[in-house]
Amino acid sequence: MALSRIDTTNMIEDVPQSKLDNNINFRNLIINGSMDLAQRGTSFSSQTAEHFVVDRFKMFVNGAIGTWTTSQSTTVPTGQGFAKSLKMDCTTADASPASTDILSVQQRFEGQNLQYLKKGTSSAESLTASFWVRSNKTGTYIAELEDRDNTRYVSQSYTISSADTWEKKTVTFPGDTSGAFTNDNGESLRLNFWLGGGATWTSGTLGTTWHTTSANRAVGQVNLADSTSNEWYITGVQLEAGTTASDFEFLPFDVNLQRCQRYYYVIGDKRTSGVFPILDQTSVGTGITQYANQMQVSISMKVNMRAVPSIDQASGTDYFRYYHGSNDNFNSFNNIFTNGQGQMVIGTTSDVSVSVGEVGVAYLVNANAYVALEAEL
Repeated sequence: MALSRIDTTNMIEDVPQSKLDNNINFRNLIINGSMDLAQRGTSFSSQTAEHFVVDRFKMFVNGAIGTWTTSQSTTVPTGQGFAKSLKMDCTTADASPASTDILSVQQRFEGQNLQYLKKGTSSAESLTASFWVRSNKTGTYIAELEDRDNTRYVSQSYTISSADTWEKKTVTFPGDTSGAFTNDNGESLRLNFWLGGGATWTSGTLGTTWHTTSANRAVGQVNLADSTSNEWYITGVQLEAGTTASDFEFLPFDVNLQRCQRYYYVIGDKRTSGVFPILDQTSVGTGITQYANQMQVSISMKVNMRAVPSIDQASGTDYFRYYHGSNDNFNSFNNIFTNGQGQMVIGTTSDVSVSVGEVGVAYLVNANAYVALEAEL
């Protein structure tokens, strides 16, 4: 999967002062709702399986329902302060989804961040979602909360009334007095924006109160996959406690980036040089050789990651180099020597010729090389 840096050019339009006053209290459960961060890349073609598009927003697929180009777009509602949106573009149609097929865009939430909602008690809070959306395909769409701890759902419909026109939508989900969220760093909740689904999910009566019936999840949802002319955009996504939608909570860029880096952190990236200076680096890390002919470098994360991460990288012949007075090229970081949520030691157990005690630096050589850490839900 291609990974590129984030274009900070025109990252945010002039935001009206009224939208900044008393703004930053982290009332928005959504991370990167303005779609500004896209650490993995800005466009992905020929997509049929689930993957992250912009940071924290995933195209979710169950089964197979069309082929898509997903991207970070500069098409945005005028005068609202947004510079980026998420775009879904159908490139291969599927006019008749199979019964269990699902296509959606979703964000997932840690249970420990949801405890103030008091779910599973008589004081359970309602949640209100607000967002800007645009599509050439008008009709009924479904926004849904999915409780992953207790297998419970609640859905609300919204209507795209005018083709190719940005419209702001607001839906409110009632509080749920059954089933508490687990208080840990695991996945407890999803916000799903349905774009298509088969009869397994659409053949009942839309469940606008919390329920456990699969057939009631997406009743009335249009099929965005029914034509290669179809496209769908979204930005300004906010999910907050209560029954009223407030103005979108604009966060400083560095704060937004750090929140995303809890789940995905780019260490080094050789591609699309200079687009995003914060990530315009080829060095991966420095280290001291502890074992003969094995290279280890220490990585300190910018923030503690959600869980011990895995390595995400583009690898190939001589993609990387270890300099320790002389150069040794190697193909991949094939070993994690020390695991941690805030610091790791990674390296390779092949392709290098080093002695114990040698100091060196690892860096990227191939133009397609990158290394990142992933701790997504």
